[in-house]
Amino acid sequence: MMTASVTIPKKPSKVENLKERSNFLREPIATELQQDTTHFTEDGIQILKFHGSYQQDNRDNRVKGQEKDYQFMLRTRNPGGFIPPQLYLTLENLSEQYGNHTLRVTTRQGYQIHGILKKNLKTVISNIVKSMGSTLGACGDLNRNVMAPPAPYKNRADYQYAWEYAEKIADLLTPQTGAYYEIWLDGEKAITAEEAPEVKAYRQKNLNGTNFTDSEEPIYGTQYMPRKFKCSVTVPGDNSIDVYTHDLSLVVIVDEKGELEGFNILAGGGLGRTHRKEETFARSADEIGYVKKDDVFDLVKAVVATQRDYGDRVNRRHARMKYLINDWGVEKFTAKLEEYFGKKLEPFKQLPEWKYEDYLGWHEQGDGKLFIGISVENGRVKNEGEFQLKEALKKVIEKYELPTRLTANHNIILYEIDPQWQEDISKILVNHGVEINPENVNHLTRYSMACPALPTCGLATTESERILPSILERIDSLLGKLGMEEENIVIRMTGCPNGCARPYMAELGFVGDSPNVYQIWLGGCPNQTRLAQVYVDKLNVNELEKFLEPLLVFFRDNKENNETFGQFCYRVGFDALRTFADKYKSSKKKIMTQTEKKSRKKRNEHRISVNEEWYQKLKTTSSEQKKGMNQIVSEALEAYFSSQK
Repeated sequence: MMTASVTIPKKPSKVENLKERSNFLREPIATELQQDTTHFTEDGIQILKFHGSYQQDNRDNRVKGQEKDYQFMLRTRNPGGFIPPQLYLTLENLSEQYGNHTLRVTTRQGYQIHGILKKNLKTVISNIVKSMGSTLGACGDLNRNVMAPPAPYKNRADYQYAWEYAEKIADLLTPQTGAYYEIWLDGEKAITAEEAPEVKAYRQKNLNGTNFTDSEEPIYGTQYMPRKFKCSVTVPGDNSIDVYTHDLSLVVIVDEKGELEGFNILAGGGLGRTHRKEETFARSADEIGYVKKDDVFDLVKAVVATQRDYGDRVNRRHARMKYLINDWGVEKFTAKLEEYFGKKLEPFKQLPEWKYEDYLGWHEQGDGKLFIGISVENGRVKNEGEFQLKEALKKVIEKYELPTRLTANHNIILYEIDPQWQEDISKILVNHGVEINPENVNHLTRYSMACPALPTCGLATTESERILPSILERIDSLLGKLGMEEENIVIRMTGCPNGCARPYMAELGFVGDSPNVYQIWLGGCPNQTRLAQVYVDKLNVNELEKFLEPLLVFFRDNKENNETFGQFCYRVGFDALRTFADKYKSSKKKIMTQTEKKSRKKRNEHRISVNEEWYQKLKTTSSEQKKGMNQIVSEALEAYFSSQK
């Protein structure tokens, strides 16, 4: 006898219910902010993200049995990376007064301030808003900071359109809840740039079910997006913003006179994943179609509505739009998108080849004024020793009231510079240890990126920002040893697989797995148009040179004209790389066998014993300090005998 099967509806995730109960992002933040505690509850942490803040603790300061060293990271929302002078000076001051004395340029063209205490959150956020800034939507399940090329070309209409539409799309998708101003400014809505009337009209327009009627959030509703949603706007050929890594990317299309015609659409990019869970993966965006300029806001809303209504609200690991497009296929996704949009999309317009630009050094901006791009290692704006970037920027921006643009490679562009100021600005920067000639920036550092990771990021499983400089030094030394001193390699590192520094698009990507251990990705390209692939699942960084040397030798001896390391790895394939590496290692091992035997015999000639108590202490110290027991004993003996002299 056959029985009818019963489909049990899947329950939405805890976060979905939490968002729905939050009264449009008000609770439990409003209540918990009034409580005399150092931190928020788990529910509070989830809603706090929408307001632009992550609760963290300094993991270097953790002591068993004591409360964590709770602090908060604030992230700003700056479409196209635009930072007006008064906002930078406010951020600089807030980081000194309430933060950890540094600012950090993010890979999405915003700033982060670290080290803020809960009791100071309201003061810091209110000051940011009053200085023409915002943190609303910099984190959380909604549209994040909209990116655009940072180059301030005033004589290029397409670049100006990219900036304009990055701002307008950011406004279109900004949360409309009053919670942000109620909580952080006591209901006072600070004076901000005037929103374009057309943006407001398109937001309120209910296009085939894109809107929730009579809702405080006409686009997002009570549950907002299934997960974060990322947009970018760029111009043909300019891939300074990693165009294939976003949920939605628009490419400005102009006519021969420079007049805006419309936009190419790419969708379905995203990099976050989880180690050894094959259902999660990095994905590059697909070409979807073309839309005329008058329809672009309807199109953006249609894309958002498709992901909002059909994205996975049960499994957060499967909730990004990349999984929806991957599961459905581009054809089905486009068909559903067109239902909301109300018309067919036009075919994708042909584009020139993409190229990565960093815009470092001095340039003309096309209207008689200048701009200068400054390399910021791992985005950390600080004063340290002779390197006084933070102080230099403060002096220059204060003196000349200059706006800045942040780049997707976490560098900084100062612009609107009168040519007569160039000499003085250069002098200020150089006197504070800031390199203004891009040719003098280390060739690996220039194209590298790392996420903050330890000690503040709660997701980090190992180091990233703090260790990458030493990793680059080691690779640079190895390149020198192999006669490859001038070789450029795009290297990116993260402390976990979420991919904040976009390592999956790099030529050589380090993805944190566990302390000192990284997954290694190879085969990306310098212009960030192709995903890399996993080459090694786990590599201890102590084995870096041993791992990398054969690959670099193979590349050096077999590369084609102008071929880069990532292009070479992709062309020859991983099987060829492994075959060569195995032969290289075995031949090197044979050469070193006799010397290894002699040194090993010599090292083991003398042995000493310690009692169990000292052995256990030695073992514990070895684990904590990540040093060999022999090394600790040697250092202790050296210190002892030195004190006897």
